[in-house]
Amino acid sequence: MRLKPTLAVLCIHIFGVSAGLLDPITDLAPHPVCLRIQQEISSKSDVYYFGHPLYLKGVSHWASSSSEISKCVVEPGTAEDVAVVLKIVGETKTPFAVKGGGHTTNAGFSSTTGVHISMYRFSDVKYDVASQTATIGAGLLWDDVYATLEPHGVNVVGGRLPGVGVAGFILGGGYSWKSNQYGLTIDTVLAYELVTPGGVIMNVTHESEPELFYALKGALNNFGVVTKFTLRTFPQTKVWGGNIYYTSSSMSAVSAATIKFHATVSDPKAAVMTMFGTWLGSEALSFTVAELFYDAPQPPPGIFDDFLNIPALTKDVKIRSFSSLVAASPTNLTSFQRGVIDTVPLLDISPSIMDAIIHETLTIGARLTLSTDTFFSFTVQPFLPTLYSHTSLPSAFPWTRSKPYLPLNLYAAWALPTVDPFIRAEVEASAQRIRDLAVRQGQEIDIDAPKYVNYAPGDTPLRMVYGPEKSIERLRDVKRVVDPGDVMGLAGGFKIRL
Repeated sequence: MRLKPTLAVLCIHIFGVSAGLLDPITDLAPHPVCLRIQQEISSKSDVYYFGHPLYLKGVSHWASSSSEISKCVVEPGTAEDVAVVLKIVGETKTPFAVKGGGHTTNAGFSSTTGVHISMYRFSDVKYDVASQTATIGAGLLWDDVYATLEPHGVNVVGGRLPGVGVAGFILGGGYSWKSNQYGLTIDTVLAYELVTPGGVIMNVTHESEPELFYALKGALNNFGVVTKFTLRTFPQTKVWGGNIYYTSSSMSAVSAATIKFHATVSDPKAAVMTMFGTWLGSEALSFTVAELFYDAPQPPPGIFDDFLNIPALTKDVKIRSFSSLVAASPTNLTSFQRGVIDTVPLLDISPSIMDAIIHETLTIGARLTLSTDTFFSFTVQPFLPTLYSHTSLPSAFPWTRSKPYLPLNLYAAWALPTVDPFIRAEVEASAQRIRDLAVRQGQEIDIDAPKYVNYAPGDTPLRMVYGPEKSIERLRDVKRVVDPGDVMGLAGGFKIRL
């Protein structure tokens, strides 16, 4: 048991009691709904209450601001027990949450003050040689999936960072190091095992349930609980890549290298992410990181030279396993702090946009003082314009594939809940300034351009996630069939309301 998540959850309880949000006695007593669940589930599942180590594991999140004190944690071990839990919370109208890996920064999306369902026991990875597919459980992290598939010499299109859960990532779309070659993760999903709010366990494919299959590709938890996913696999050799850390004096050079890479590199095996950030609210502690990837042991000459030739603080670029590359990412340095992510859908990575990103990084860093902020960053993610062309099937996200939007990521981490509104407002304003600049300079970003579901803040208007009313109504039509009682409306997320 790691100490950080345990302390984070205990702090939530202390703050909740002191603020009058929780009753220290009645809120921690066994709740009638939890007791009923405990009585009706099988021996393959369990219910945990506050104070139990597995309760703390269940409710903890990568961002502590996403964790809440629930009435209990249910850890189902079978799809049938998931059906039992959904039936009970639906009948009793009890708020609930479903957590896979817990990497969201949106409080309430996979957390609740009601019944918390932790999918941890759905942790199998089954590789089928004949069909060249992998079936993976909804409680896994991508780290686990890669490590299991590695001995088979195959891989899937999954997350780029350590500690990211399978379920939310896939249900939100999924940008990958392999997306230039194969598309989003949802473009490689062949089947979902879904437990509907009515208790039906379905194997959902494009052939069996085309509309439900479409809706599950990007619309999160609106239609039930997915317990496992079947994905296409692809041959996997050693890869080349890793991280290069630069000082603030290299920001302009890294910016120029990013612009050139986006404009000139068309090799689908090549990818980069460049991060511009500040530590501890100090412009003096600003930095840049380039994460480089090539899906083979050696890249062709010249592709990454502009990044490699910039003087660096440290450089960890080499031939390695795919799982080693993912594990090397620095994202867990801010784990278990409070956090917020925002995004801007861009159509180009131009010099003026990059200049604005550097300016925002430094000015936000100066404004967020040591007492409020520990980390703020932009991550630029160039993809090929063919990113969305790897499938002819529609998906809830992106609701349109007519424009190859690039998901610019903004992220802030901090310690104190008292400054939540200030930090969130700063990040939102920064994202809006970048978007406004892009539009002024001629990028034809639609008013309802799809914001990446897994980056969008929780208060993002539904049309900016799932598109215009016509697209949302299509999702409603699916929901009317599988969840007419809106049981999934008792859980958080971007909700399709009937």
